[in-house]
Amino acid sequence: MTITTSEIINSVNLNAGTNFPYLVLDVVDDNSYPRNPGFQTVHWHEDIQFIYVFSGNIAAKTLSETVPLTAGEGCFINKNVVHLVEKQENCHYNSFIFPDHFLKFYFGSPAESIVSRIVGQYALPIYKFSEETPWQKDVLHCLKRLSAFEKDKDALYPYRVLCTLCSMWLVLQGNLVLPVSPKENMANARMMLFLRYIHDHFSEHISLADIAKSANVSESETLRCFKLCMQTTPYRYLLELRLERAAKLLRETDEPVTNIADMVGFSQVSYFGKCFKTKTGYSPKEYKERKNGALKK
Repeated sequence: MTITTSEIINSVNLNAGTNFPYLVLDVVDDNSYPRNPGFQTVHWHEDIQFIYVFSGNIAAKTLSETVPLTAGEGCFINKNVVHLVEKQENCHYNSFIFPDHFLKFYFGSPAESIVSRIVGQYALPIYKFSEETPWQKDVLHCLKRLSAFEKDKDALYPYRVLCTLCSMWLVLQGNLVLPVSPKENMANARMMLFLRYIHDHFSEHISLADIAKSANVSESETLRCFKLCMQTTPYRYLLELRLERAAKLLRETDEPVTNIADMVGFSQVSYFGKCFKTKTGYSPKEYKERKNGALKK
């Protein structure tokens, strides 16, 4: 277990919905240009991701492992993998985020089955590249080329990017061997289903049986997965998520406390108030008043 958090978000690509949903984040220390929702936050996304480190040290963390990266190294993070990228010291790196359909050429292409041998496979949540291995050095060279394209976006920029991504993927596909999936990866796969269900239904009445059903496993297996992967219980995770969402609504909206309690899944306002004060030290009303007072200043 490498990640402990009260909330995990589904980070949406800033360029999603455009005709070229390719996003490059240029990260220097604690600043990301542009700043994506998942930056410095535990998250997952539908896209695949590559990282190249120019200087310093960072750590790419998943639910099951921590991958240290230093200057000249990089990594691949699979789609739907809960992860967090943290700096270990002053650093500069690029993140390349894009949908896997970039690599499939067209609908119904034979490339679809080839790409799916790696993309979405829970046996391979993350993979590190170093210059010590020739084929991995080729992947890193492609990542450096992608970074260079960001400095001079001419009329052929999208085509240069797509060709380089496919060339890099061909190297990866021809050399990477999927590891035998351990039990921990099965637990991680189930955790993604649990988390998706909870994030989609946190405002509703959710039982342990409902969460277990989302992954077609028993309630005892659900409890085991949460303990193994997140060192918490489904109830505790759901409660923390609801309180985080409530705090956000109290800060950013003028909704009455009773409405907010209902919006985040609390059927009793008194219980919401008790839990909120235990977590923050303030009642929901006091928390909202503090926010309003800060705005007036």
